[in-house]
Amino acid sequence: MIALSLAEIAEVVGGQTHDIPDPSVQVTGPVVRDSREAGPGSLFVAFAGERVDGHDFAAAVVETGAVAVLGTRPVGVPAIVVDDVQTALGALARHVVRRLGATLVALTGSAGKTSTKDLIAQVLRRKAPTVFTPGSLNNEIGLPLTALSATEETRFLVLEMGARGIGHIRYLADLTPPKVGLVLNVGSAHIGEFGGREQIAQAKGELVESLPSEAEGGTAILNADDPYVRAMASRTKAKVLLFGESGEADVRAENVRLTDTGQPSFRLHTPSGASDVTMRLYGEHHVSNALAAAAVAHELGMSADEIAVALSEAGSLSRWRMEVTERPDGVTIVNDAYNANPESMRAALRALAAMGKGRRTWAVLGKMAELGDEALAEHDAVGRLAVRLNVSKLVAVGGREAAWLQLGAYNEGSWGEESVHVSDAQAAVDLLRSELRPGDVVLVKASRSVGLESVAQALLESGAEGEVSAR
Repeated sequence: MIALSLAEIAEVVGGQTHDIPDPSVQVTGPVVRDSREAGPGSLFVAFAGERVDGHDFAAAVVETGAVAVLGTRPVGVPAIVVDDVQTALGALARHVVRRLGATLVALTGSAGKTSTKDLIAQVLRRKAPTVFTPGSLNNEIGLPLTALSATEETRFLVLEMGARGIGHIRYLADLTPPKVGLVLNVGSAHIGEFGGREQIAQAKGELVESLPSEAEGGTAILNADDPYVRAMASRTKAKVLLFGESGEADVRAENVRLTDTGQPSFRLHTPSGASDVTMRLYGEHHVSNALAAAAVAHELGMSADEIAVALSEAGSLSRWRMEVTERPDGVTIVNDAYNANPESMRAALRALAAMGKGRRTWAVLGKMAELGDEALAEHDAVGRLAVRLNVSKLVAVGGREAAWLQLGAYNEGSWGEESVHVSDAQAAVDLLRSELRPGDVVLVKASRSVGLESVAQALLESGAEGEVSAR
């Protein structure tokens, strides 16, 4: 964080100082909510949760070098006491962002936010120091913590914004007002909470409504291939830049293909030129993510050649998102278990099909959460798609939704051992340990609550121990 005195922080957040001998002492380190991350110069934010109360760790974090605690009550060590910690954290982030000389880039969408954010960060940091959201910390707490990690040297601040309802993105954009706003897509993620795609589009479009005008340097970057997103052009006073595979897009891809290993390759076209890209990531869905990142980079002054090189060398920065690992026995594990929705599930299955040409493929799939009334139809459709893509084996893991996945596969013509329903992750591991053979490709994917990353980890450990069938 930029250096601020405790007195200044207290004024910004509307708090009272307690047990602070010298209010001129500065916070020079990170602002953290995890006591294990506290260190010299840091500010510890004490949240009181259902199971853990951060105030209980106040003395310990000060012993490690933290300057003070931001909390809702005195704790016997230097503290700034406020009525509401989350509100105070947001106010501090807003204050710091306004003092930074950085260009703030914000992005949202139903699918691909984290992967795209990671691509944008890897491209922009070739141009100048860049700070970006770690993982998927894109809510009312994670976003201000990321903003507060920026320093005087930061030139680009890339923030992922999530939403579970109308008004959420408006709130986040008010905390950290962006200059460049990117909307990726409007899909089915959280549709059960929102009530429909129109409501999702309304919520996501709050980002472009928050942007400054074109005269003030604001730019809205919109997906030309998604009609819900493209329609957001009428909701912003900012300049509009379109990306996509559509011929009308300002930043577009031509001659898209997948390599023999399932990695996308294409000709990138921007208003400033064209260049070839071959990505290290897996799956054709990353083309759209790459185009979004390219549009941001173009708008911020990078050439087509610079962007193409950066995209070709970019990797995955966040865990359990199409992590591809080959075991010593030749079995390939694709761990995409961080989360799932219908769009990302279809993309992952297509990537599996591309990677598995000439090999046996396994789709180990679980529940897609928060689909509301569309849950049955969407799970059925994913099961059917696995069959149409000639996935060799579908292993549906869990309860009712997993049964729907298998039913879809069955109704599409998958009988016998081609699809199976198992009760839990351990049952899936036991089945795969007995059935896998060298050269197989295994995709593991479900919503985060299912915890299927444990399946991927167990299979990787099995490969290291040599536990694989030779059939």
